[in-house]
Amino acid sequence: MSVQPGWYVDPADPETRRYWDGEGWMGAPIPVDATPPEGPPPPEPAPVAAPATAAPGSPPDGPHAEQPGARGARPYPEQPGAPGAGPRPEGPVGGQWPGYPPGPGHPSGPPPGWPYPTWPGRPPVPRPHGLPLASYGARLVARLIDFGVLVLLNAAVNGWFVWRYVEEISPYVRESVRRTLAGNTSTEGLPTIGEQAGGLQVAILVIATALWFAYEVPSMATRGQTFGKRVMGVRALPVEADQPLGFGRATRRWSTLGLPTLLWFCCGLGLVLQFVDAVSALFDQPLRQALHDKRAQTVVVQLPHTRPDTRTTSRDRAHPPGDTE
Repeated sequence: MSVQPGWYVDPADPETRRYWDGEGWMGAPIPVDATPPEGPPPPEPAPVAAPATAAPGSPPDGPHAEQPGARGARPYPEQPGAPGAGPRPEGPVGGQWPGYPPGPGHPSGPPPGWPYPTWPGRPPVPRPHGLPLASYGARLVARLIDFGVLVLLNAAVNGWFVWRYVEEISPYVRESVRRTLAGNTSTEGLPTIGEQAGGLQVAILVIATALWFAYEVPSMATRGQTFGKRVMGVRALPVEADQPLGFGRATRRWSTLGLPTLLWFCCGLGLVLQFVDAVSALFDQPLRQALHDKRAQTVVVQLPHTRPDTRTTSRDRAHPPGDTE
């Protein structure tokens, strides 16, 4: 059973969609996200071929002579797995897939369901929007800078709650440490933890999460950079376009890494989830996306380092535009 006629993603250019008539691609391509028309596209005008003198022994011109761009005698083999289908080609031969008719209306490329041609050797490193991917070291340093800023913010806003929490648990902790150092494993007579400790712990985590959200999401939505990313010259961009993330995408990106902060009191479960997210970029290829990047469909790129030329700068300051010597 052959591939049914219809609009499919063109394997030769995955950014476009073309019409497959059961034997070959026909018509002009359309963007992959555009709504295809009903039925096949209108036929393209046939190219005007210069008359040529037939060589001796060549078939005569006539209504049955093969026209430029017409389908050849060998249609493309059936879809893989169909009864009677031949061996699948592994790639184009001489720029043309075996059995696939050439012509202006049929550029080379496999039909739907057939394998893509393999890249010879190691594929090139991606450059989203013409920019190199940020290294993991630059991303880690940027995150550590942001973490330091958040620690200072929490010290200012969350400091009183942390002090009250320490006061509630300190008698229990001091006695437990003293018995451990003395080799006493008994738990009888230990001081009880204050009744407000649980509520203080929840308040601390909620305030810390809110501070992280307020620090990161607005700046990422508008510029794709936090303070740490600006220092390291890296920026988060959508995969599909060089544009700001927007508030919704920035929130989705942050929530995968930031919301687990609320689960820190569950035996450190939130910290484990954040660690897995942080190291996931080390094992992702080819875009080095962490889990929060995959959820928001973003990539982190390295911005070019532009330094002003001191020679031209000093000259321009001495002679601003409009001045003449």
